[in-house]
Amino acid sequence: MSNSPQSWYQASAHPTPAAPRLDGDARVDVVVIGGGFTGISSALALAEAGRSVLLLEAETIGAGASGRNGGQLIAGLRWDASALVDRFGMAQGKALFDLAVTALDRVRARITRHDINCDYRPGQFYAAARPDHVPKMAKEVAFLHNVMGYDHVKLIARDDVHRIVNADGYYGGIMDRNGGHFHPLNYLIGLAHAADAAGVRLHQHSPARNIQQQGDKVIVTTDHGIVTADHAVLGCDSGMGSIRPDLAHFAMAVMNYNIATEPLGEDRARSLIPANAAIADSRFVLNYYRLSADHRLIFGGGEKYSPRPPKDIPGFVRPHMTRVFPSLENIGIDFGWGGAVGVSLNRLPVMGREGNIFYAHGYSGQGAALTTLAGELMAEAIASGSTGFDLFAQLPHRPFPGGRLLRHPLYVLGMLYYALRDRI
Repeated sequence: MSNSPQSWYQASAHPTPAAPRLDGDARVDVVVIGGGFTGISSALALAEAGRSVLLLEAETIGAGASGRNGGQLIAGLRWDASALVDRFGMAQGKALFDLAVTALDRVRARITRHDINCDYRPGQFYAAARPDHVPKMAKEVAFLHNVMGYDHVKLIARDDVHRIVNADGYYGGIMDRNGGHFHPLNYLIGLAHAADAAGVRLHQHSPARNIQQQGDKVIVTTDHGIVTADHAVLGCDSGMGSIRPDLAHFAMAVMNYNIATEPLGEDRARSLIPANAAIADSRFVLNYYRLSADHRLIFGGGEKYSPRPPKDIPGFVRPHMTRVFPSLENIGIDFGWGGAVGVSLNRLPVMGREGNIFYAHGYSGQGAALTTLAGELMAEAIASGSTGFDLFAQLPHRPFPGGRLLRHPLYVLGMLYYALRDRI
């Protein structure tokens, strides 16, 4: 990530707290690995619970997906609520959905409690990219209202889509007033300042090279020190392979790319998205976009299954944007950047524990909100034995098939098949 082009988020980021390299040995209650949403949220909640905490970040706070994502706050999980109930039964399916929805409440609570200036705006719209997607959406909205008791959503007819997003090619959709969007890097930096104030020891440029459980202690080795702790939290997502390759096999990295246009001015920006909501469509390789506080369009589209970025990120993403908004064909693009999204085989987050080591990753594109939830659930499990974490930890997961050599080619083949269906 350190060699990636600068994002609009980096260009508009607030100052981060001091986080020097770890030099020397340390003894704490909990060592947290990863300076993204998962790690910082967990460290902050643990410090608030009275634990001594040290956090290790290999690069800089927000260098990974937490500081590079689309900024969309989406309720629930990648599965529809009805699919959760069909697969796990009413009691467990509803409990999973209800707990996942609290992620949005937790994010908003952190923003309010710590006075984080991160341009939060309410509203998220799931746009139907094909006419045959609309009946399924209507059925899901009815299920959410009548079975799950989730009344924030409304089915939008095709003729009313323009009131939310002024683009052709959508056949309706679901408006969720409980969703929203924000500046993800500034949210993370706000959490980091809160963690620093709560007593968390933050260390950047301090990659964890090895982690071992020895008796009832966890030992983490870095290039310049050793941390001994009672518990460890791994919040590395797509970077999990650098420290626990066995856990990394449960998720694959998909590269997503975003652009930020030149400032459009308030009137032109709002003419594109009158509701100022976050928009994501129902394609398998989806388009997702929103307006920034300074009236740019931030647009994500297309995927690559190779870690090597396109030579021209704006050129790679622009065709996806102009298919949605032809009027932007000649608009200037000021920023283009990318990042890895950790995707699990079943598209549900991978959470678990081995002894005193807790981990969470594989958020499958919904990590902007679920990471705060996962970090706090791990903290609650360590501090008080809360069982919320166990609800996710018991979900069934399998590693991607194919072994070390074939895992990635098989994954790419499957993704290309489903991407092709978008074009049929």
